[in-house]
Parts: sequence; C-alpha cells; structure tokens
Amino acid sequence: MASREVVGARRRVKLGVLLMMCIAASALYAATPRVSLLHKVAPGFTRKDLTGRPVALSAYRGKVVLLNFWATWCGPCEAELPRFAQWQNRYGPAGLQVIAVSMDDSREPVRRWERRLHPSYPVVMGDARLGKLYGGILGLPVTFLIGRDGRVEARIAGTADLDAMEKEIQRLLVEGR
Repeated sequence: MASREVVGARRRVKLGVLLMMCIAASALYAATPRVSLLHKVAPGFTRKDLTGRPVALSAYRGKVVLLNFWATWCGPCEAELPRFAQWQNRYGPAGLQVIAVSMDDSREPVRRWERRLHPSYPVVMGDARLGKLYGGILGLPVTFLIGRDGRVEARIAGTADLDAMEKEIQRLLVEGR
C-alpha cells in the first residue's frame, strides 16, 4: 500500500513540475516580441511627464527620437541615462529628442532620481500596455532609435555599446531619416 502512495505522490510531483514548466513557457512566449518593429512606424503614445505635462511621441515627428525604457533599480540604465542627457544637449539642436520611459512601479523613486540628476529630456511613466505596444519589454534597458520619418531604425536591448549607439544617432541626424 505504501508503494502505491509513493508512486502516486511521484506522479503528482511530476505533473506539478510539468504544469509549472508549461506556465513558465507560456509567460516567456507572451513576453517575447512576436513582430519586429524595425523599419515600421513606431507606435504612438501620449503620457504625462513627472510634472503633469503631456508628452506625445507624434509631437517629435521630424526629429530623431531615442526612446529608452528603463527603471531606477536597473544598473545598466543608471549608466546610460547621464550619457543620454549629454547627447540631448549636444545633438538636440540638430534634431535629437530623448524620451525616457520609466518602468518603475511607482513615481516616487523616479521623482527622487529626477531631483538628483535633473535630466534634460522628458521622463514619463510606462506600464505593461506601453511595453506591449513596443513588442514586449522583457528586461531593461531597451532603447529604440526612431528616425525623423517616425520609423524604428534600431532596437537595442540590454547593456548597449554607447559609442556605437552615438554613431547611429549621428548617422540618422545627417541622413535626415
């Protein structure tokens, strides 16, 4: 009788593990971008910045947009954001616009970050719905370079080669795309 209970318990454990693996695979599949946005028009959005002013992506048509999804707890994000501020100051007059989309769960850590660093570009709050518009944001940072025509020219996920990204921005600014 005891051996039947052991066999039954093992079977339940195996089924439980299999069920958990199916759930994990399903979640990973759901978060994986299915359609590349490369060379397609970037999805439009309007969000309020931390002061309550609306920031609409469409308002920047005609500019090269660096759209960065980040969070205050993300180490690589913290390293990139000051460089993005430098680029905004250097290339803004030539047509660059940086927009930072915080994926933090609340505004408070983002406000603290903003008070400390005083970014020279708009910072808006993102959420899963906005992330889904951009193909699913799984892991941070994720940066999109959007040409003057509103089309996505690059998607950079994870720690970026900032020198290469800057060269791509310079190219987009010169080509006028």
